[in-house]
Amino acid sequence: MNRFGNIFYLCLLFGALWGAIWTTLITLLALFVSGELFQPQVSAGAIAGLISACALTALAPEKRTIGLRALCVFLFVLILTVASGANPLGLPMSVYSVGQCIFTVMLAWIVVQAIHLTAMGFGPTRERRYNIEVICLRFLKGFGLVGFTIAVALPFFVMVMMSLKNQQFLLSNPLDFSLNFAQGGHALFRSYIELFTQYHFGSYLLNSAMVSVVTVLITLFFAVPGAYAVARLRFPGQYFLSRSILLIYMVPMIVLVIPLYAIFSQLGMRNTLWGLMLVYPATTIPVALYMLQGYFRGIPAELEEAGLMDGLSRINVIRKITLPLALPALASVALYVFMIAWNEFLFAFMFLDNVDLYTLSRGIAELNSSEVPRQHLMAGAVIATVPVLALFLWFERYLVAGLTAGSVKG
Repeated sequence: MNRFGNIFYLCLLFGALWGAIWTTLITLLALFVSGELFQPQVSAGAIAGLISACALTALAPEKRTIGLRALCVFLFVLILTVASGANPLGLPMSVYSVGQCIFTVMLAWIVVQAIHLTAMGFGPTRERRYNIEVICLRFLKGFGLVGFTIAVALPFFVMVMMSLKNQQFLLSNPLDFSLNFAQGGHALFRSYIELFTQYHFGSYLLNSAMVSVVTVLITLFFAVPGAYAVARLRFPGQYFLSRSILLIYMVPMIVLVIPLYAIFSQLGMRNTLWGLMLVYPATTIPVALYMLQGYFRGIPAELEEAGLMDGLSRINVIRKITLPLALPALASVALYVFMIAWNEFLFAFMFLDNVDLYTLSRGIAELNSSEVPRQHLMAGAVIATVPVLALFLWFERYLVAGLTAGSVKG
C-alpha cells in the first residue's frame, strides 16, 4: 500500500514552485545589491525545492524539527549548486563570492521555511479534501503576500537607492543599487541637501503641511455634523441625500479645473494657498461624509437617548458621547483626507505659479526635466512619501478600525 498520498505530491509541486519563485527573487535582489549581472537559475531552483520538499514532508509533522529543516537547507544549497553547474546565481562563485554564499544560504532558508509553513500540521497520508484545500490556500496566500510585498516595496527600494547615487554612477550601471559608504555622508545625501538648499523643498514641505492640515480641519468641521445629521436625524430627502453623497466623484476633476481657474483668477485667489484650501475640502468632504455616516449608524442610539433623557442637549450629546466613541473613525478620515491633500497635483499645477507657494507635488513636477539629475527627482519622491508613510504606520490601527466600522449594524 502506498504510504504517500495526494498531499505529499501536492507539497512536492509547491516545493518546486517555491524554489523557482524565490530563486528568481533572491537572484534579482543580489543583482540590485551588487550590480553584477546575475541570472536566475529557475530550473535548478525548482529541482532543489522539489527535493527539499520531498525530504521535509515525507516525515510526520512532529518530526520536522529545526535540525531537519537545517539539514534541508544544506540539501537545497547542495542540489542548487550541482544543478546549476556550480553557479547558483548564474555567475561563477569567483564573482562576488561572499555575497553569493550569503544570498544562496538566504535563498535556501526562505524556500525551506515556505515549504514548512505550507505543509505545517499535515502528514504525507492525510487525504481529506479539506486538508488539500487548506494547503492550496496556504500556498496562494503566501504567493499573494510575496507578490503584494514586492509590488509595494520594490519601487520604494529603487527610489531610495537611486536618490543616494551620483549621476555618473547611475549612468555607468543603472542596475547597481549598492551604496558606497566610503564617500562620506555629505556625498551620500547630496541630493537631499541640494533639494533643501537649491530647490526650495523646505518651503514646499511647509506649504503642503499647512494646506493638508487646514483641509483636514475644514473637512471634519463640515463632515461631522453633516454625517451625524444623515445618520441620526429624520428629515425630508434624507434617504436620497445619504445615497447621493458621492455623486461629485462622477464628475472628473479635470472638468472642474477650467471654470475654477477662471473664477479664482477673477477673485484674485488663483496664485494663493487659500485657493487650494477652498478647493480641496470640496473634494474630500463627500468621502468623509460617506465614511462617517456609516460609523455613526454603528453607534447604539440608546447611548445618545440616555444622554438626552439626562438633560443633555443634542450638541452636548454629540460632543460628550458620540465624538469620543467615534475617535477611530475621525482619525481614519483625517488621515485619509490628509493623504489626498498631500498628494494632490492637478489643482496645484493649474493654480500655482509662484515658486514660493508650490506644494510638494507641484515642486516635484519641476524636477522632472532633463536639466535636473534623476537622483534629485527620486530624493524628492522619497521626501514626499516618508511623512505620509510614517503617519499611516502611526495611525494604522485607527485606520483599520475606522474603515471597518459601520459595515454591520451595532
